[in-house]
Amino acid sequence: MPKIMDYMISPYPLRIITSPIDSSKLKLQSLIITNVGHLPGRISFRHQATFSKWAFIYLAGGNGSYQANNGPVQRVESGSLLFLRPGVIYNYGPDQGGFWDEFYFTFEGPRIEEWLGSWLTHVDEAKQVGHEDATQHNRIERIFMLMESGLPDNMDRAALLVETLLFEFMLKAQATAQTTKTQQVIDIMDDLGDSLFQPFDAKSIAKRHHISLSTLRRVVSEYTGYPLNAYINRLKIAEAKNILLNTEDSVKEIADSLGFKDVFYFSRLFKKYVGVAPLIYRNNMQL
Repeated sequence: MPKIMDYMISPYPLRIITSPIDSSKLKLQSLIITNVGHLPGRISFRHQATFSKWAFIYLAGGNGSYQANNGPVQRVESGSLLFLRPGVIYNYGPDQGGFWDEFYFTFEGPRIEEWLGSWLTHVDEAKQVGHEDATQHNRIERIFMLMESGLPDNMDRAALLVETLLFEFMLKAQATAQTTKTQQVIDIMDDLGDSLFQPFDAKSIAKRHHISLSTLRRVVSEYTGYPLNAYINRLKIAEAKNILLNTEDSVKEIADSLGFKDVFYFSRLFKKYVGVAPLIYRNNMQL
């Protein structure tokens, strides 16, 4: 198990394995793993870094940041997956005074283009793939052991295992992203429901959820089938029907409580959605 010390990178021993095999000796030419490494307790931050080969990093602990070219600075933490690719400038590493626990895999070959054409997408975006589990740990350890053997056939086996590991990571990232998106939609819809008893302010709601007004409109339309304002009006009128039947509040009091400054506009809107005026609705439904 080759380990080295480099106190500029980490105060702990580093496990770095470089393939000793000439690539011409490998049966699998479409994907070649050139080196792998484990950097526990990494403290170094890389500025303006460039690479000649592809690599991905899996963070098993700690946190920091990641930036590709002049894109946004992305926060990363335990369970994050990061890509490094040729032709891109990267700034990445743990926060100042902090650390992260990093596994990295460097590779090359035409197989990468096949990935990019199907399941490997948005490679400049950090992805959350979850904390290391027993299956991931065993797969990573197996890759390291195969690389350490120095045998050509084991280099090929390591390449296939890296492809499997990365594919599973991407599936987890997609599932996590979908769960996050679903939760965001739920949070937005809950917020809209909580805004019934006040004048509707779409810009404030969008700001609270860190999205644009156009994104808010799109989310509501996709989720409910109604434009944003129409959906809010339907919610308010549904609540108005409930108040009419269960209280003796006047139409003006109900309009005021639901954030309508103009009682006549409220009455017209109520008739539009219910088919009758508010008082007619109350009287007919209470018969």
